[in-house]
Amino acid sequence: MGRFAIKTPPMHAAWSDIVDIWQAADQIEVFESAWNFDHFYPIRGDSNGPCMEAWVTLTALAQVTSRLRIGCMVNGMHYRHPAITANMAATLDIVSAGRLNLGLGAGWFELEDQAYGLKLGTIQDRMDRFDEGTEVIARMLSQEETTFAGRFYELEKARCEPKGPQRPRPPIVIGGKGEQRTLRTVARWAQMWDAMMIEPADWPRKHEVLVGHCEEVGRDPSEITCSAHVRWSKDAAPGEMAEKAANLFEAGVDVVVFTMSAPYNVAMVEPLAVVLADLH
Repeated sequence: MGRFAIKTPPMHAAWSDIVDIWQAADQIEVFESAWNFDHFYPIRGDSNGPCMEAWVTLTALAQVTSRLRIGCMVNGMHYRHPAITANMAATLDIVSAGRLNLGLGAGWFELEDQAYGLKLGTIQDRMDRFDEGTEVIARMLSQEETTFAGRFYELEKARCEPKGPQRPRPPIVIGGKGEQRTLRTVARWAQMWDAMMIEPADWPRKHEVLVGHCEEVGRDPSEITCSAHVRWSKDAAPGEMAEKAANLFEAGVDVVVFTMSAPYNVAMVEPLAVVLADLH
């Protein structure tokens, strides 16, 4: 009936616990993928708490797993120049033996941007930058050379070699629910769309908007896998989690991502997997 993933945001968490959870999930076929997130400050709880960097942790987790597809849900476009992101993605696709899903988003967390002197900009700035950056990344991962002239980025015969084993490139995963800009970018470039935390009753209308954008750009919407999140706390009963997943599947979602809250406990993984097997 449905497909399942886990997510371990690397905030307020012990590295050893994250490794344990990913290795446990790697041995359980009901889980198809595992994800982290891309922030420098915790986005929940104490913002002064610990938060590990996304690409370094994801690369390390690729080395302690062998089956799961891996990805970041999602990388903020303004944190890194898209040409750099493309090179990082190509290399991690090689390191992971073709298991990378490349998550991309426009960025939103103003606290860390102010602290680090990053220029998030207006909503229009964010979305214009995101559109440009996504195109740069998609082209660099699939072309020998990329020349691009935009408002935010300029490239002249830019190369990204060696490329990873996935062709024409690693699948692009775009997270967000913005109907005018985000879902249009999904229609143009993404192989997967993540609607984040969304109620089952709200999902069909958002998907209808995506279908409309696909029609405008000549894209078959069935080419785009759709996912949504369910929050996974240490107190959540596996049966309750499975019911939430079933409701999202009934609404039309393809993949449910169970996003954990620290402190992480590997003992939570198998009981949930047992219950989910009936929905798999």
